[in-house]
Order: sequence, then structure tokens, then C-alpha cells
Amino acid sequence: MSRLVLSLFPGIGLLDMAFEEEGFCVVRGPDLLWGGDIRRFHPPAYRFDGVIGGPPCQAHGGLANLMAAKGIYPEDLIPEFERVVGDAAPKWWLMENVPTAPDPEVIGYGVGAVVLNNRWFGEEQSRKRKFWFGSRGGHGPLRPAGFAVLEHPAFAQTVTACHAGERRVHGKKATGGKIARYTVEEAIRLQGFPSDFFGPRSPLRRDAQLKVMAEGVPLPMGRAIARAVKAAVGA
Repeated sequence: MSRLVLSLFPGIGLLDMAFEEEGFCVVRGPDLLWGGDIRRFHPPAYRFDGVIGGPPCQAHGGLANLMAAKGIYPEDLIPEFERVVGDAAPKWWLMENVPTAPDPEVIGYGVGAVVLNNRWFGEEQSRKRKFWFGSRGGHGPLRPAGFAVLEHPAFAQTVTACHAGERRVHGKKATGGKIARYTVEEAIRLQGFPSDFFGPRSPLRRDAQLKVMAEGVPLPMGRAIARAVKAAVGA
């Protein structure tokens, strides 16, 4: 059984939710959102069966060049993910990021990767992500399942943290350098989460809610990955 999992860069726990649905016990590590700093985090060795997480993708995403032109250079935190995995020494680990991110390397683990698009699961939102799976137990590559026979008839661009009040270009492709803008409610729906996800007692402002929702893995995609990990490790 490989059920105890450490979550790095958990944010509001979107990927965690998918793993919890599959019976994993997820322990969340520090996150900047809640005042934590992964650079000061040192987990105990051999306590966790697995480690999951998605380091911030801004350093590797499509807007990286635009940000550099403005003198903004987001820190690449993939090395911190690699360090913490090395410290924790789990049986397996899973890292999520944009497809253009560099491959993570942790000594002692065989690594395989798979690229998925949220639309492949019959969802409206087009969102492509890459998942790296590392194992030192001889587990095979991840084999996600649950793909839809037909794509969703509607099309929505990737949910991003871009926000302009209630203004949006819903369901249209980004053109002329513009990015589709969504409300918090639209972002929640397109990411596959329940409409009352935040609720009236959320400590986050609406702009922060949109940002953290946009940074997470869609629930349908997360479920497919969690099930694939469960099958691979025999959890």
C-alpha cells in the first residue's frame, strides 16, 4: 500500500483533491499562498510513499518571454521540487507543469512522462499539461484512462489568472496577443470543480480566487492521473 503522499506547491489543493478521491492521504507542504517557503522545508526521509506537486510554471510558460521583456524573471522552483523529493526519498513521485518545462532529475529514480489535454476527457476547456512520474520500485509508466470518445462541442481557451472585472472573451481563441478572460465562476466550472468551491467564507479576494484556480490541474485531468498512479504503484 502506498497511500501517504506529500504535496508540494499545493496552493488550494486542486491536484490533492483528485488524489484524495482515490483514497490517498495527502499531507500539504508549505506554500507561498499561506506564508510558507519551500526553500526552508526539509521533510523527513522514508516517511512518505509518494510526493506530488506542480512547481510554478511562469518561468517556463508561453508568457515567459513577455515577462522578461518587462524585466520580470520568475524563479524556477523545479530544483526545489527535486531537492525535496531527494530529502523525502519516497517510493514514487509525480511532477506537473507546462509541456515546455525541463525534465526533473532525481538520482535513483526512473522517470517517464505523459502529456495530456483536458479536452481529451470530454471537457470544454483546452488545457495541456505534462506529468513526470518517477519511481524507484520498478513501477511501469503511467497509463491514464478515461478518454472521451468525442470532444466537447464547445471550446474554451485555457483558464488563466488574467482578469478584468467581469469582462471576458468566453469560448474564443486568444488572438492579437489578447488572452481570454473569465470570471471566477467560469474558471471554477471550466476547471471541473463544484460551483460552491470557495463559498462565502473564503479568505481569498476574487482576484486571488481566479489566480489560484487558474494555476491548478483541472479535476477531470487530476482524477485520470491519480487513478493511473494508483494502478502503477498498486495503492
